[in-house]
Amino acid sequence: MKILLLGSGGREHALAWKLNQSVWTNPLFIAPGNAGTAQCGTNVSLNLSDFDAIAAFCLQEKIEMVVVGPEEPLVKGLYDHFHQHEELKNIYFIGPSKEGARLEGSKAFAKAFMERHNIPTAGYKEFDISNFDEGLKYVNEHPLPVVLKADGLAAGKGVIICNSHIEAVAEFELMLQQNKFGDASKKVVVEEFLDGIELSVFVLTDGKNYVILPEAKDYKRAGEGDRGLNTGGMGAVSPVPFATPGFMHKVEERIIKPTIEGLKKENIDYKGFIFIGLIKVNGQPFVIEYNCRLGDPETEVVIPRLESDLVGLFVATAKQELAGVKLSIDKRSTATVMAVSGGYPGHFERGFPIEGLDQEIPADSLLFHAGTTSKEDEVVTNGGRVLCVTSYGKSVHEAVMKSRAVLDNIEYDGIYYRRDIGYEFAPGFNDE
Repeated sequence: MKILLLGSGGREHALAWKLNQSVWTNPLFIAPGNAGTAQCGTNVSLNLSDFDAIAAFCLQEKIEMVVVGPEEPLVKGLYDHFHQHEELKNIYFIGPSKEGARLEGSKAFAKAFMERHNIPTAGYKEFDISNFDEGLKYVNEHPLPVVLKADGLAAGKGVIICNSHIEAVAEFELMLQQNKFGDASKKVVVEEFLDGIELSVFVLTDGKNYVILPEAKDYKRAGEGDRGLNTGGMGAVSPVPFATPGFMHKVEERIIKPTIEGLKKENIDYKGFIFIGLIKVNGQPFVIEYNCRLGDPETEVVIPRLESDLVGLFVATAKQELAGVKLSIDKRSTATVMAVSGGYPGHFERGFPIEGLDQEIPADSLLFHAGTTSKEDEVVTNGGRVLCVTSYGKSVHEAVMKSRAVLDNIEYDGIYYRRDIGYEFAPGFNDE
């Protein structure tokens, strides 16, 4: 089966690695890909915003399946573009319709969806410039901390937790009056702060049925001990020790089932992943956000634990035949540690040669590229998050230590990675 995978990060390298293992895959194209995905298939220079170019490539190469990694093409309607054209609509497409992708593309839409289907989430109100004064009063009287969210896509930077009313009012004004996040903050969701511990749950749905992938926990802060600026993710672990069978049963009954039923009731075409960002508060699950694709770096710990054939799962998804499908999951723990560029998530430079990629990687470790590219026969940095190492272990602690051991042999100018990923599940290990 000829497959086109869209994206260029660590998530896409992990997906390409898994897709390439399937007997169904022949050949695999990745657009635009990175230096790592080139080891799994053929990288193709395509702009993910140019739907006509993507369609033309699919027709030229007789592509039979399209798998979309990042959210932006889905939010902009790539699925709908394919299904509006007779010659493209029979291609298996993994990713929701534009309407389905609004679960990620619009915080206000997602909150209203949860409200309609009685899915537990934080209380909220939404405001735009037309009711700015009302919003200002609401923010100024809201219990602290208060959470402000840009309604649209803001590259993971559109959520601000404010600990004072002065800060909240200032941020509210910046978002709505001065377009702090551009079009993304034309509408702002003001939300109550939930105090608990977070995790990510991943569901693959054909729009009627679903399977639940392994859960994960990622680490957003740049600094150790979860300090510093928010990033796209500095590492992740799976499984999550506090996600007990009893807790996950609550997640399925109160969140996953109502979400799938809600999509069906509202006739929303959805064949792909739903990433549910959860928070556990006093033993109860609440939804922080939906995403319409897999997370990064969570993919790098979730996909390595999946023993089932991914292409077969995708075919069943596209054909709405997931009913009765049982996943085979590796019981070992996995942990990924992300190496980033110096200065990330602020200003950073690109183009530094990466040394140590030719080391012998242990059988229970995997190296995934994220922001890399090939230049004159060497691999160089090409992004804020450069690469990550995922390892298997009997515990989260063991898996993290294995990943760190591999990263210790990799060097480039400005390399930085957190040495305490999974720290709360192995007290004291970050002092080693």
